[in-house]
Amino acid sequence: MKIISWNVNGLRALLSKDLLKDVMELQPDVLCLQEIKARPDQLTKAQIDGFSEFKAFWNPAERPGYSGVATFARKEPGNLSFSLGEDRFDVEGRIIRTDYDDLVLFNLYVPNGQRDQNRLDYKLDFYGRLLDTCNQLHQEGKQIILFGDMNTAHQPIDLKNPKQNEKNSGFLPEERAWIDKYLQHNFIDIYREIYPDRVQYTWWTYRLNARSRNIGWRLDYFLLSSGLANQVVDAVIYEEMLGSDHCPIGLELDL
Repeated sequence: MKIISWNVNGLRALLSKDLLKDVMELQPDVLCLQEIKARPDQLTKAQIDGFSEFKAFWNPAERPGYSGVATFARKEPGNLSFSLGEDRFDVEGRIIRTDYDDLVLFNLYVPNGQRDQNRLDYKLDFYGRLLDTCNQLHQEGKQIILFGDMNTAHQPIDLKNPKQNEKNSGFLPEERAWIDKYLQHNFIDIYREIYPDRVQYTWWTYRLNARSRNIGWRLDYFLLSSGLANQVVDAVIYEEMLGSDHCPIGLELDL
């Protein structure tokens, strides 16, 4: 199984420039996009037809032009959900859950906490609600893959300038502590497990030529139930692929 995840920061702009082509050439079994900022009825027929080989699942935010996630899967899931069980999270289109027998996939767009304290609290509450859900699934014997834009750089190696960002959302101690909690609750950060010392980023600000200077953050993750570790072939950051302020990430498993 090959999973590709990408925060596209606007799906219509990406498709209008045919910038999804390189990802499609990777032949993913599951393609998950975040921050789509669109509903399917806003796409042209040709754009929709570009996903014809997949089962398409859309969870746009209620607010137009904001947030939203989409999952495209070659195989129909046994169970599908767009909810964390709380309206305050669900209205923003931040999750799609697809179940394949005992394997549960979560396409996630974790909130950004930069705006104010309320949004930071909202982000931390989102982490907490999701972890409660995952703990229950683990108790039921499910194996889980969480992936997408987690909006937090976990360790100093995961961003170019950690010292300068210690008081900025995305690298605050209380945000990083939530990633620790997931790792303490039967999850592994598979990219860092495979490549403990590799420096790669998945997001660069559009300002100051940050991408060409590689001044970035690793904000996009695959967090796996530890029981899946021996089935992982590779975890990849496709930093050369353009079209968004994020780049795609990939996971290949031998199931």
